[in-house]
Amino acid sequence: MDSTTVNAINDTTAVIAAEASETGWIMHHVLDSNLLFGVIPLPHLELFGIDFSITQHLVFMWFAVVILLVAFRKVAKSYSKSLAPKGINNFLEVLIVFVRDEIVRPTIGKGYERFLPFLLTIFFFILVCNFLGLIPFGATATSNISVTAALAIISFFFIQVGGMMKNGSYGYFKGLLPHGIPALLIPIMLIVEFLGLFTKPFALAIRLFANMTAGHIVIYALIGLIFILKTFFVVPVSIAFALFIYLLEILVALIQAYIFTMLSSLFIGMAVHQEH
Repeated sequence: MDSTTVNAINDTTAVIAAEASETGWIMHHVLDSNLLFGVIPLPHLELFGIDFSITQHLVFMWFAVVILLVAFRKVAKSYSKSLAPKGINNFLEVLIVFVRDEIVRPTIGKGYERFLPFLLTIFFFILVCNFLGLIPFGATATSNISVTAALAIISFFFIQVGGMMKNGSYGYFKGLLPHGIPALLIPIMLIVEFLGLFTKPFALAIRLFANMTAGHIVIYALIGLIFILKTFFVVPVSIAFALFIYLLEILVALIQAYIFTMLSSLFIGMAVHQEH
């Protein structure tokens, strides 16, 4: 290999490395980190070769849990004293009634009460995690596929258990097959319905993860144009569009909590009240 070819390869490598250094910071801010707020190191824990390290997303999930415990404990105390709800209590009551009357009751129907606590927990946990990711130096735990997958697995458990509690184990799985299909189609439908059991939670996990990640990437990419193009003329446009996407992310945070809860409730309702 002559020196010209070597120099060309080195130049190409340098260009790629420079481009990666200019854009790699976006993923650095979106992905999970061992630094809290970007500066505070978090402990590294390992047991039997398994990494149990505390990460930024885990800490922000703890923040969400603490916020919910404090807020709902305050609401519970106000009701125990027979006080009229006001302020944050009134706001939370509106959300609870909305989830109950507009999501859970219409999609599950009779017997929805036993699933309401779980669906309320899912809704408020996702909502708070989404909003925590919008504060400066915050982190969005729901943009982590491990977090959304765990939430989807929990929903999958409630879907299957709810269906079996209502119809019995044999009746539930038998009810997955459409009534009156030809015998020759039964093996194919068994495969399709079996795969369908797992595609539902998969869709829940990917939808929440993708939507919460995409918005942050777009915001960072718009801001990154300022440093990539290295001109002040793009600053007003980049900042304006980034603010617009940021405001849109507030709406997305609400919508994604609603969609995850709605679909989970819908899947539970389909499992509990099977068509025969």
